[in-house]
Amino acid sequence: MANTSSRTLRLLSLLQTHRYWPGAELADRLGVSTRTLRRDVDRLRELGYPVEAQRGADGGYQLAAGAALPPLVIDDEEAVALVVGLQTAAQNAVEGMAESSVRALAKVVRVMPARLRRRVEALRAVTVPAVWSGGGEPGVDPSALTTVALACRDEERLRFGYRAADGARTERHAEPHRLVPLGRRWYLVAYDLDRAAWRSFRLDRLTAPESTGARFRPRELPAADAAAFVRAGLEGLPRPHRIEASVEAPAEAVLRRIGRWAEVEEAEEGRCLVRMTTDDLSWPLLALGMTGAEFRVVAPPELADRAREWGDRFSRAGRAGAGNPPGTGSPPG
Repeated sequence: MANTSSRTLRLLSLLQTHRYWPGAELADRLGVSTRTLRRDVDRLRELGYPVEAQRGADGGYQLAAGAALPPLVIDDEEAVALVVGLQTAAQNAVEGMAESSVRALAKVVRVMPARLRRRVEALRAVTVPAVWSGGGEPGVDPSALTTVALACRDEERLRFGYRAADGARTERHAEPHRLVPLGRRWYLVAYDLDRAAWRSFRLDRLTAPESTGARFRPRELPAADAAAFVRAGLEGLPRPHRIEASVEAPAEAVLRRIGRWAEVEEAEEGRCLVRMTTDDLSWPLLALGMTGAEFRVVAPPELADRAREWGDRFSRAGRAGAGNPPGTGSPPG
């Protein structure tokens, strides 16, 4: 029975790696007869896997799309690649995918053998991600992100160190509620047991999170959802720059490109207003440049000054690239 079960899992793995397998080749890979292969295919169908068969001398098998995603069977190398890829996606995600990446990462890591977790950690330790952080800020430790995600899912209390904005370090004991990706940062929404109050914690300031194993009954969050709670807390923080710009592009197109970091409002046909709050003037200019459209700075004046400074610098770089030294004009005609 154990041999049959192992062979069935092996068959499922092979079907997931190829769109179509000739029957004879698939039987040879499994080391069984074509008759035994047919029985194994029938066993997979009984388990709910939609295996399609093509009859005849050149017949074969393929795994069709089903009504629901079946459990995936992956080998060691695929498991390591999957975790590393999910860690990268969680930190540099396409809009709307960061939270899904963390949920998937937590599920995979939970069942991953220790020997594979060591391989993942070794690979991550020697890999330098090409991430622009906008000012040298530390990123989120993927292992910390996974630990927090699991505690949120399993409703287990957490202990962790935390560094406040003023540099003060404290130890926290909390009931984790949700993780929220917002802009370029991750936040943990949790009930702080020592302070008897709801708090949001920046994950890049959180150190050595550890689940206590103690389960808790979730409390009612004093907000519509976790994202609204984080946004409300950020509104109360002093922000030195409130950005507004007019962009010569439809709001829908601008939202697709920078809606993760900015509020976008339709102004008139083919034009929109973009608003941001930030402590760094460089990032809004990069975001506005990413729209791929003409734009005009409405406020503050400091951002318009920065745009002119960057424009002059880029113009000089363009002229230098055309064969002129920096700081010189165009070549004579």
